[in-house]
Parts: sequence; structure tokens; C-alpha cells
Amino acid sequence: MKMSSQMAQTAGAPTAISIPPASLKSMSTAMTMPSSNNSHPSAHQSGAAAQQQGATPATMTGSIGSGGGGSSGGSGGSMTPISVQNANAIAISNSTIVKEGWLYKRGEHIKNWRSRYFILRADGTLVGYKTRPDTAVTEPSNNFTVRGCQIMSIDRPRPFTFIIRGLQWTTVIERMFHVDDEEERKAWVDAIRRVANRLNEEEVYQTGPASSLQPDEEEEDCEMGSIAEDELLSEKIPVYGTSTDKISGKMKVTLENFEFLKVLGKGTFGKVILCREKSTAKLYAIKILKKDVIIQKDEVAHTMAENRVLKTTNHPFLISLKYSFQTVDRLCFVMQYVNGGELFFHLSRERIFPEDRTRFYAAEIISALGYLHSHGIIYRDLKLENLLLDKDGHIKIADFGLCKEDITYGRTTKTFCGTPEYLAPEVLEDNDYGHAVDWWGTGVVMYEMICGRLPFYNRDHDILFTLILMEEVKFPRQISANARSLLSGLLVKNPKQRLGGGQEDAKEIM
Repeated sequence: MKMSSQMAQTAGAPTAISIPPASLKSMSTAMTMPSSNNSHPSAHQSGAAAQQQGATPATMTGSIGSGGGGSSGGSGGSMTPISVQNANAIAISNSTIVKEGWLYKRGEHIKNWRSRYFILRADGTLVGYKTRPDTAVTEPSNNFTVRGCQIMSIDRPRPFTFIIRGLQWTTVIERMFHVDDEEERKAWVDAIRRVANRLNEEEVYQTGPASSLQPDEEEEDCEMGSIAEDELLSEKIPVYGTSTDKISGKMKVTLENFEFLKVLGKGTFGKVILCREKSTAKLYAIKILKKDVIIQKDEVAHTMAENRVLKTTNHPFLISLKYSFQTVDRLCFVMQYVNGGELFFHLSRERIFPEDRTRFYAAEIISALGYLHSHGIIYRDLKLENLLLDKDGHIKIADFGLCKEDITYGRTTKTFCGTPEYLAPEVLEDNDYGHAVDWWGTGVVMYEMICGRLPFYNRDHDILFTLILMEEVKFPRQISANARSLLSGLLVKNPKQRLGGGQEDAKEIM
């Protein structure tokens, strides 16, 4: 199942960009430019997805580990909003265990029910594990607090359900659980209320009324006030900020160094503008992000990771970063301008690509992903919309917002993120995953190019995720045996058996 094609090369050295919460001060510093027990069966996976900025299909991002809760409306009953503390902000305490046992928790992004072993402690910490922990240092999959919470018992969408409700910033969020009988539900509800009430009384006695705590890891969609295109050049943005050139490390850059030409795209966090550098007359795409929205959306870490990836990578099939700098309230990334358009546009117009053309694009994609993997970076959002063509027709991978660093072979992560139609089975199954997720994405985009459609698709994400997990991929009759063999290898559901999933990574495919 080797992929035989000659790699095309281009001159230049491309790179790319992304941000969870850090302070503006820490952002300022970083923006200077380059230089076994009792396992319990879990429910089947399915669910809905959250959207991220960009073209359809929407990109989802969130933490499976801390995921939970259903929609914030339609629960019935009257409940006062409360504060839910950031899971990562709470140290797992050695305080007295009030109650422990198996619960089913509904996912925030994929709304299925997952079996978790939960421990409620007297300090309000409520932590969940995939298996019953045998030591105090076992890392939990779910970690939050019931301090100040409101709790309600309901019998939908399943019998013996209860909801813990609170505030994430100003947004009401919920954590939904269910058990097997009324007696067990009552025991959990009573225990949580007892702990929450005691903590609230202590807090009122010591400090007065309780204040809002840190937000939970999960993200909620929010809209940024849009700026009309004709207001772009007149928008009052403080233009003074500093940067160093990626090559020399000396040049100072601000927005005044550029002439804005037109808006290339808008999203939740800001906009991308075509601009001309006044000193060289070269065209660039400048990505301008609003700091307050990044912080509000809990995207600081993703954005800083994107900036680091852009600064440290250098490959002909990755978008490159020229400068990065900041103003008082904006982050600015000046990137290579790629004018060949999205691969999505070209495929939509031509419907399918010949196998030779697909092989050519795939070779460049695999080369770029293999380069990222060799530097401990997994991409996690491969899709046609993120694949651009330069003026010579070569691939440029763009948008590094979901990249994860420090994932060398054998290391894993578990954050739920990506685009629904391209999610690998191991992501949907709430499993730890590694670089093999990118080879699944490669298989999906190659299938699209050759077959003119997605290998798995349904507008209902519940059904879509079931198809990805359960259905075998089907091929049209006209596809060659070699192409079928390659795609079958990339679309193996078990990441350990997937082509490229071994230690040789991209070399297994090429």
C-alpha cells in the first residue's frame, strides 16, 4: 500500500497559527517573532458538535476530559445559576470522600452517555475516571466542583437523571448524569446538596456572598460584533506594536508598515486582510485577532500554540509566517499570501480529481504532516478548506489553530477537537490518540478527491458519528485497486493498525 509519486518542490519555506486562557501580559511576552482495575463498559458514541470560526464544515474544539452537560435550556424547573469552577484549577484533594461510584455522564460535544467512576469529596471536588482509581495520583478524565451548585432531578432524556447547573462566565451551562435507579439518584443528589450547602455556608461566613469562580474547560459559542468591510481601513485600531523579523530578528514592524487592500475572510476572533508591505510592495495575508475575544473564548493557549508552530516550522507545503506582533488590543500574524484558492473550491468545481492529481496533492500533504510529526506536532484539522494552492499549484496547509505540540511517537492527547466529517474513530470513542489521527484525515481528503464525496456523511451528527465508528468504507467501481488499497489502509478504524500509525509514520505511506 505504498504511495508512489514524485514529490514536487517549491522555493520558500512555509509555516502556520492558534490560543486557552493566559494573561495579556503573558501574551505580550510571547508574541515577539521568530528567532486496572474495575473497568466499566461505556455507552456507544454519538452526538452533536460545536462550531469554530471558518468555512463549513464547522470545526469543533473542546476537552473530552472535562466534557459534560447537555444544552443549557429546556431542562424544566426553576434553577438559580451558579458558578462551576475550572476543572484544571482544582487540585485533587485528599479530603474526606463523601460518596463514590459509577455514574453515566452525558458529553458536552458528543451527547452520548459515558460511564465514569466519580468521587465526591468534602471540599466540593467531583472527579471522574474511566476506571476505578487504584491510587490517589491517578489522573481523572473529569474534574470540577459542586461548590455553590444547583442540582435538579429529572426523568428525561433518561430515567433517574440529575443535572448540576452553573455559570461559565455569563453563560448558563449544565452537567447531566444518570444512574440505574431512584435510590442511587437520591443518594447522589443528597450528597452533592449537602456538600454544596456546607461550602456555601462556610464561604458566606468567611468572605460574604460567593463570587464567580473560574470557567470550566468547555467552550460555548459566542459572536463577535462584525465590522463592515467598508469600515476596514477607517477602523480605529491602535497601530503601534513591535515585532522582530523571522529571519534577521531585528526589524520592527507595526500595522503602519502595511497598506490594507481587502478583507479575505472574517471569523469569531477577527479577520484576515490582504495587505501590501510598503517597503517591499510584497503581498501578505495579515490575520488580526481581538485579544478580548480570545480571552473570553478561552483560546489563549491555542493561539499561542499556533504562534509557536508558525515560528518554529519551515516546510515548502506549510503556510509560512513573516512577522507577528501586537497592538494594544489586537494580535497580528503576517503570513504568506497564497492566491491559488482552497482545494475545496477546485474540487467543488471539478467534482472529482484524476488519481494522478490526487496522488500529487496527497504526496505533498503527507510530506508536510510527516514533517510536523517529526517535530512532535499533530495537526488535527485536516480538511479541504485548510488545503490551499499556491500560484504554481502546490499544496499549502493553513490554519494551525488546533495543532498539539509535544506529541512524539507513543505519546497521546485526549482533547476533543476537529471537524465532524473528518474526526477519527479514536477521537469519537473518547480514547487517547496520537499522530494516527492525521492519517485518518488524509484518507478522508484523498477519498473526497477521488470519489467526489465524503466516505461518511449525514447532516445529523449522531448518525454521522455512528457511521464513522461502525460502517466500513465503500468505494465506487471506477476506483483503481491501488487507490482502494491505499485508502482502505488510511481509513482503518483501529489507529494501531492504520497505515502510518506505526513508528515509521509517513514512511509507511510514501
